Amino acid sequence: MHPLPDHALPPVVPPEDWRAAYEAMLVEEKEFTRARDALAARRRRMPVTRVDTEYRFVGPDREVGLLDLFEGRRQLLVYRFFHQPDVDGWPDQGCTGCSYLADHVPHLAHLNAWDTTFAMVSPAGREQIAALRARMGWEHIPWYSLPDDTFSRDFDVADYFGVNVFLRDDHDHVYRSYFVDARGVEPLLPTLSMLDLTPLGRQETWEDTPAGRPQLPPYRARRHHEYGGDSR
Repeated sequence: MHPLPDHALPPVVPPEDWRAAYEAMLVEEKEFTRARDALAARRRRMPVTRVDTEYRFVGPDREVGLLDLFEGRRQLLVYRFFHQPDVDGWPDQGCTGCSYLADHVPHLAHLNAWDTTFAMVSPAGREQIAALRARMGWEHIPWYSLPDDTFSRDFDVADYFGVNVFLRDDHDHVYRSYFVDARGVEPLLPTLSMLDLTPLGRQETWEDTPAGRPQLPPYRARRHHEYGGDSR
């Protein structure tokens, strides 16, 4: 537990004052929800671009194309996971940030029920992917090997992680509909959303935080077995 001096505590008020402050903030929260819904509606109205290149991926049993990654569903999200020789800890570890995201991938039956598939791709070989997948508890995530850097280069994930979203039509034509990287992937990370609900927040130096509250350097995410006592 991190020290929290008395002067760093939030103001302590009677219940009726807390209720008034909460209801005032709730007005802004509802405005934010409506703005988020409006952005999602705009995203649904984005144009798409057709994907005609025959990209290849190596699955557990065979080499497949982009259409195969859909697993017969209508929509596909592909996350480029950095598991490759220039990553610290190779081949026993994957990128720290990518590992953090993979830990947040939910039971995919829920996503699949909405006719949507999630998959990860990496330039590592099948043996390295299978070993890391099993060791980290990610067996529920479809994860393919990239035989070259064509896909990563064409879809803006050669140098940085990101999520590409694809749609297929009734004629099995594939379209790129959306792309997000950097902090744009935060909706996939519920730990951050949970921390945003707390008075201490993410405890990172970039946050607008009252004086005296704990603040540490950003990007504290670790592989889940590396936190030590902090993860109990």
